[in-house]
Amino acid sequence: MIGIEVGLALAGVWLLWAVVSYAHRGRRARLVRELERAREVAAAAQGAVLRPLPSRLDGIEMAGGYLSASRGASVGGDLYEVLATAHGVRAVIGDVRGHGLAAIGTVAAVLGSFREAAHEEAELAGVLRRLDRALRRHLGDDHGEEFVTVLLLEIGPGGEVTALNCGHPWPYRLHEQPVGPATARQTTPGDVLPPLGLFPLPAELPLARCTALRPGDALVLHTDGAEDARDAHGTFFPLRHALGEAAGSGPIIPAAVVAAVRAAVLRHTGGRLADDIALVALRNDRCPLPASFTPRVKGTSLRS
Repeated sequence: MIGIEVGLALAGVWLLWAVVSYAHRGRRARLVRELERAREVAAAAQGAVLRPLPSRLDGIEMAGGYLSASRGASVGGDLYEVLATAHGVRAVIGDVRGHGLAAIGTVAAVLGSFREAAHEEAELAGVLRRLDRALRRHLGDDHGEEFVTVLLLEIGPGGEVTALNCGHPWPYRLHEQPVGPATARQTTPGDVLPPLGLFPLPAELPLARCTALRPGDALVLHTDGAEDARDAHGTFFPLRHALGEAAGSGPIIPAAVVAAVRAAVLRHTGGRLADDIALVALRNDRCPLPASFTPRVKGTSLRS
């Protein structure tokens, strides 16, 4: 009789364990499904904020890439966009103070404003003022020291490049060589304003006129996370050297440049990023214009 009672008790314990185990597995499966669903929603939201760039717009071949310092996030505090408008191909790249999911709201506010203003404003200065107003509305009056670095670029039909810079690194120019690898040189065409959000914009904005982008040449826009990335010994990532190697010899391919620099950054840092990194490569793929053509920048001849 005692054996039967012991057997029944053991059977009850086994049954209880089976029920608990089954419930645990079911709960775990639901949690896994919910986590996967949350990741899908987050990826869709992040993709809507930072949309993939087309491979070509109005004779400009392009590619963009992103590396997030936050685990589980494909987008953080860096932003970029390129649009073909009636005023030329316009690009923006920026860096929100901080990174991760908390910065996505500010990224969305700036990009949403740019996507409208780039088409509606005839002057690049008007675009920047729209971004500034949108950012201030988003941050509100009590935003502390929140700010966004911004670089605005416009590429005209003749390859002329104008820019407005608010505390952002200037881009690198890649020049295709007839023999040997392409050269990479950072442009420094003009004055730099403070980042947006810190101070009101001045009445006069210093529009920089960059060297014209000749057919076959490229500009690489980047956020400071690329130049500030360090290896285990504290050595900074050699961005200019990496760009030259990525461009290689022959035609410059934006997608190949972006992919090679991303891979080089990850090798250099061992995959441990302290900040987000955004890269945009823009190659002038237009045919050379006739010698009689004189490009104009906002009604001003560039002929000396």
